[in-house]
Amino acid sequence: MTIDNKNVAGVLLAGGLSRRMGGGDKCLRDLGGRPILAHIIERAEPQVAALVLNANGEAARFDAFGLPVAADVVEGFAGPLAGILTGLDWAAVNAPGADWLASFASDAPFFPTDMVEQMAEAVEAAGADLACAITHGRTHPVFGLWRVSLRDDLRRAMLEEEIRKVDRWTARYKLVAVDFPDIETAAGPLDPFFNTNRPEDLEEAARYL
Repeated sequence: MTIDNKNVAGVLLAGGLSRRMGGGDKCLRDLGGRPILAHIIERAEPQVAALVLNANGEAARFDAFGLPVAADVVEGFAGPLAGILTGLDWAAVNAPGADWLASFASDAPFFPTDMVEQMAEAVEAAGADLACAITHGRTHPVFGLWRVSLRDDLRRAMLEEEIRKVDRWTARYKLVAVDFPDIETAAGPLDPFFNTNRPEDLEEAARYL
C-alpha cells in the first residue's frame, strides 16, 4: 500500500516534564511572537490526515490550538514511548483509515515540512516497519513513522517488560533511518531537528527565525 498523508495520523509529543526549561510547557514558550506549538502545528498539520496533541494535566490550556488532547495511556511520565503508544491508540480509534502514525517533538520548530513524505518513501523502499530521522549521524527517534498495527506489541513491551527507551523497542523491528540535510538560513546552516530544551536555545531559535 502506498503511504501518503491520507493514511497517516500524527501525534505531537508534549508529555514531558521540561526540567531543563525550568518546568511547565516548553511548547507554550514564545518564539517570534507566537507559541512554539503554533510553529509546530503549522508544519505538522499539512503532512497528516489527523493530528492529536499528547500532553498530560489540564487539557484546557491548549484550547486555543484547536487540537484534540490525549494524556499518556501509561502512567508515571514514562517517556516518549508512552506518547507514541498514546498516539497509536488515538489513531486506531479516531483515524481508522490511518495505518501509520507520524510523531513530532513539540519543542523543535524547524523540522522539515516534507518529513512524512520522505519517511514514507524510505519505508516503502526498504519494506520497513518504522522510520526515524537522522542528522549529522545522530538519530532523532521521536521524529518517526510507526505502523499503527504495532500498538499492542508496544503496550506489552511497556507494561510487561517495562521498556522505556525508544531504541530498545525499535531494535525489534525493521527500522529505516532517514538522513535530512541542514536548512540554509540567513543566520547560517541549521539542523532541522534543533530543539529548544533550554532558555538559551530559545534565543538561538529566534535568530534562525
